[in-house]
Amino acid sequence: MPTLSTTLLAASESHFVNLDIHIWEWAALAAFITVLLVTDLLLVHRKPHDIQFKEAAIESAVWISIGLSFSAVIYWIGSSSGIVDGVHGQDLGSKAVTEYLSGFLLEKSLSVDNVFIWAVIFTYFAVPKKYQFRVLFWGIFGALVLRAIFIFAGSALIERFTVTLAVFGIILLYTAYKLAFQEDDHQVDPETSVVLRLVRRVVPSTDKLDGQKLFTHVNGKRLATPLFAVLVMVESTDVVFAVDSVPAIFGVSREPFIVFSSNAFAILGLRALYFLLGGMQDKFRYLNYGLGAILAWVGVKMLLTFSAAQFEWPSAGFHLPTWLSLGVIVLILTITIVASLQADKRDPQHHDTEGAVGP
Repeated sequence: MPTLSTTLLAASESHFVNLDIHIWEWAALAAFITVLLVTDLLLVHRKPHDIQFKEAAIESAVWISIGLSFSAVIYWIGSSSGIVDGVHGQDLGSKAVTEYLSGFLLEKSLSVDNVFIWAVIFTYFAVPKKYQFRVLFWGIFGALVLRAIFIFAGSALIERFTVTLAVFGIILLYTAYKLAFQEDDHQVDPETSVVLRLVRRVVPSTDKLDGQKLFTHVNGKRLATPLFAVLVMVESTDVVFAVDSVPAIFGVSREPFIVFSSNAFAILGLRALYFLLGGMQDKFRYLNYGLGAILAWVGVKMLLTFSAAQFEWPSAGFHLPTWLSLGVIVLILTITIVASLQADKRDPQHHDTEGAVGP
């Protein structure tokens, strides 16, 4: 027999979109992402080269356009689902798009911090700019697999255990505090990385590059190049950021197809975003405060959902609409960017005192 908290949580869940996704739709999504990755690797970036600002801007615009355009697919799937949880198909399509765009924007904004960490890693290992794309390609591929695992595991936990909402909410509030007030916690020092030391001890390596290869042969032995160590660092940092972003996206959607697709299309454009924003982190001096505020908002939202399901406070079935979350995220990002750019105009010497790291 279902408990009261389970019943109330189910009522709260009904406020989120619940789509009837078939296996062929999952397969089509995976195939489309694979085609995009292969096209990018074998056609657009077949030969290693320095990616300049103009090229990065064009590619970033293309990736963002693809991500936004996929909302049309989400709308079609939602509208074709008929009536789910008392919501008519067309309205369901609109709700699905709102959740998708909220997840896409949330993941995209949180990933900016990750992009700046990549700059630190590439600078530390002195990776030539023309080889950085290949490392990021495999880093993005690994991130997609990792996010899929996290998302399906998180979805199963939320469905089975109500307290998962509270745990995710607390994680987000703690991360928000660290982002806003303990900026040093998000710096990366490869020299002290336990993962990197373990890899160097276990995997035979060389300190010489061999083009953009991750492995090479020296005197008949297969050795990892420094680019492999860089890839390990990129993947290990993504684990940390996934712990932040995956719980956050469950605050705006519970439908696995929407959660994964919004994550995937936001992540796919990170390589272009990295080359676009390289060396510009000091221009966004208030970014950590903005990201912290976004995480805090989503964390509070999840805690209120848990409280409504467990204690009927503020009320049974309490729910903050997803369109409100989307509006709050857009507002916070707008204020953060405008305030940062205005501060940069008033104090351009901030770059010299802080120091900039770029690809």
